[in-house]
Amino acid sequence: MSWYPIMAIGTLKPASSSVHTLAELLDRLGNIPLQRIRFRPFPGTATEKDVLTVHRSSEKRLCELIDGVLVEKAMGTREALLASLVGHILWDFLEKHDLGIVLGADGMLRLWPGMVRIPDVSFISWDRLPEGKLPEEAIAGLAPDLAIEILSEGNTRQEIDRKIQDFFDAGTQLVWVIDGKKQSAKVYHSPTDCTAVGKNGSLDGEDVLPGFLLAMRKLFARTGRRSKG
Repeated sequence: MSWYPIMAIGTLKPASSSVHTLAELLDRLGNIPLQRIRFRPFPGTATEKDVLTVHRSSEKRLCELIDGVLVEKAMGTREALLASLVGHILWDFLEKHDLGIVLGADGMLRLWPGMVRIPDVSFISWDRLPEGKLPEEAIAGLAPDLAIEILSEGNTRQEIDRKIQDFFDAGTQLVWVIDGKKQSAKVYHSPTDCTAVGKNGSLDGEDVLPGFLLAMRKLFARTGRRSKG
């Protein structure tokens, strides 16, 4: 079973009809570094099959599909560590509160036909999985209730803004953007409703994950070796 919001389908626009130059393409993708844009298949012609082909090849690259363009996912070692920690903490919470499931940094999601996004961490509630399990398809047609992005060196502000917009267009309720360098985060309830969370603050699951609270200091303390004492 696939889950597509009417809003997202209604606003879908083929890239070929509105992009005429490379500059326009870069602007549409969020001015990301050119080395992350795949030239084969030619930009504007890529499909979900291409996303899977690249991932299953010897390259093992993770690519998002945006307006017919394959864009390599930006993620470093430290970002991978943070993503795995957040996912682990969420799973610990869900062991006691059976609200849904968590996907990691390779969890591909079709937000709507032609748009494949890969959040660094995703929470998907049972409400979006009425059969109690993920669809069998390689790229599930689902939007996460909570999407979590860990900022990487290769990310641009415009890219993240576009990604947040896509999540909310698809029906996501909450987005967290975690900045590992600053040990802080931003919480989005919409593309324009943003609240900063500092080093001494906490990420609150709110209505999406009632009762979940993650202290920033606790999260970043777990990125290093624990005291022997």
